[in-house]
Amino acid sequence: MEQTVQTEQEPEKEKKKFNIWEYVRIVVFACIAGFLINHFVLINAVIPSGSMENLLQIDDQIFGCRLSYLFHGPERYDVVMFPYPVDGETIYIKRVIGLPGEKVEIKDGKIYIDGSKKPLKENYLPEEWTINNDGYVFEVPNDCYLMLGDNRNISEDSRLWPESAIEDGVASSEEEAQSYSYVHKDKIIGRAILKYYPHFSMFLNI
Repeated sequence: MEQTVQTEQEPEKEKKKFNIWEYVRIVVFACIAGFLINHFVLINAVIPSGSMENLLQIDDQIFGCRLSYLFHGPERYDVVMFPYPVDGETIYIKRVIGLPGEKVEIKDGKIYIDGSKKPLKENYLPEEWTINNDGYVFEVPNDCYLMLGDNRNISEDSRLWPESAIEDGVASSEEEAQSYSYVHKDKIIGRAILKYYPHFSMFLNI
């Protein structure tokens, strides 16, 4: 009766096959995990403009969290990411200023909520606010938010979106255009949570 003699090379081949399969499994798992995290947990973004200076500089790379508002809505001063209301495609990052149902007035570079005599404290502004800083009154609809950039002199935000809506032909009247001043809560993708390049820092409410 013949017996099969196993050579020394056969265990090595089996070991190589096992190692390759393990590597493939690791790569596939990493790809799936990365896809799920990127689409359901984190937002990775590069800052294209100086509208959020000094908090965010041009070319800063940040992470936002898609799960931040799973159990509650945005709070005033949160820095959030959302599609630009006028085209629905470009992702904007701004600071939440007006909450649902509030009356927001901008007078001489100060913001007043619901007729308050005291303006909001905004220590994050990088310079004196002198452009488009007066004569705005917003009645924030339910389930919507008013967004402003920190660098108000160059930021394209809730103040200017109605005018852009008319210029781009998506609104046919000033009354219709006013709706583009606000971001619906369902459109908010997530909250900015940290900057990882070129310097690491966490974003916290002021």
